[in-house]
Order: sequence, then structure tokens, then C-alpha cells
Amino acid sequence: MPRVTRGNRKLLRRKKILKLAKGFFGAKRKNYRTAKEAVERALQYSYRDRKSRKRDFRRLWNVRINAAVREYGLNYSKFIYGLNKAEIKLNRKMLANLAAAEPVTFQHIVEKVKAVT
Repeated sequence: MPRVTRGNRKLLRRKKILKLAKGFFGAKRKNYRTAKEAVERALQYSYRDRKSRKRDFRRLWNVRINAAVREYGLNYSKFIYGLNKAEIKLNRKMLANLAAAEPVTFQHIVEKVKAVT
């Protein structure tokens, strides 16, 4: 059987892992074996947290909308129900942004919701 030399493949694979480990602390940056473990774990975290970031932001928007709506004597669930009934198609991100940046516009939306419910 012929002898297999794969020095180039091995080097490229190690280089790829060590490049991903750039910025890690200590041996996790220098040693291939520990860098490989750290990179695998970091990639798992990044995959998982791309999903959880969406949940976190939606939760934040809901809290902001609830806080803004309570000033006008409504709560979050009644406000969302009124939005659907009034056929106002704004997502929670835009509503939270309006509540924080443009309170006058948000007040008009709340008045429309109150008129419907």
C-alpha cells in the first residue's frame, strides 16, 4: 500500500481552527487541541444564541410597549387585541420604537385602539 502524506491538508485544517480561535485566552488560542474544543463550543453557543436573541428582543419590545401603554390606562394584552381589531398592522419592534422615540404618534395609535375597544 502506498504511503499517504497529507501534511498540507493537516496544516490547512489546523490553520482554519486556529484562525477561528483568534482572540481566545492562553492555550485556547495557541494549542490546536484546546483551540479545537473551544472553537466547537463557541460555534455551538453562537448557533444557539442566534435563536435566543430573537426571543430576548421580542420580550424586551413587549415590556416597553406594556410600560408605554399603561400610561394611557390600558395593559399590553388589551392593547394588542385592540390593534388587531382596529386592523393596525404594526409589528412589536416598530411599536416599541414609536413608544420610545415618538410618544405623540404612539398616543394617536393608543387613542385609535381605545376608540375601537
